[in-house]
Amino acid sequence: MDKTLEGKVALVTGGSRGIGAAVASRLARAGAAVTFTYQHDETAAVALVKQIEADGGTATAIRSDSADPAAVVAAVEQAAAGRRLDILVNNAGAFLVGPLEDLGLPEFDQTVAVNVRAPFVASQAAVRHMPAGGRIINIGSNMAERAVFPGFSLYAMSKTALIGLTKALGRELGPRAITVNLVNPGPTDTASNPADGPNAATISALTALGHYAEPTDVAATVAFLASPEARYITGATVNTDGGFTI
Repeated sequence: MDKTLEGKVALVTGGSRGIGAAVASRLARAGAAVTFTYQHDETAAVALVKQIEADGGTATAIRSDSADPAAVVAAVEQAAAGRRLDILVNNAGAFLVGPLEDLGLPEFDQTVAVNVRAPFVASQAAVRHMPAGGRIINIGSNMAERAVFPGFSLYAMSKTALIGLTKALGRELGPRAITVNLVNPGPTDTASNPADGPNAATISALTALGHYAEPTDVAATVAFLASPEARYITGATVNTDGGFTI
């Protein structure tokens, strides 16, 4: 792989598994020094650091709760310590779904804290260290544009908020040559939504391509938006969803 991100410093929130792990690995393979956060699974985080290092990359794992604004800022500061921060990928997410009547204020507060407030706080902290050419990439969801199943009202609302955040930050940070974009994954083969799960056939049929994505498919989109080739793209939503929303 071309080292298009050689010398860059990146932070990926929620990076120990699934899409986040694929993004961290891809950015490291492109030459970036990657820091990623995790909340619970230290074993997976350590394994990912070892994998990235075995592949010739550089990685650091930080235990951090994205629902805690102070922890979010601390992770940004640690990632940028003694260096700059070129790339921020806001990937950490809370996935709390269920009937409207069953979603209380604790679920609301947790979802908004992780899916909306954390990307705002992380971006705010990151731009203090981000030079011209910096990249902020938010990870949303296809549910922001097409909520085909009941029970997704809270999750879809939180991910829709990232569209406004992305557009407004893209406008605000454009004069500083910092781009801000949103990637909306569709059905992706992860531990929480496996491609061989009980509802997988139904979900796959909702896509134009008829199958799930691999986490590396989403990571490829992120890597492109982080690269020099994407320098004239900002405020955009890129649906990496196999045609789920068309």
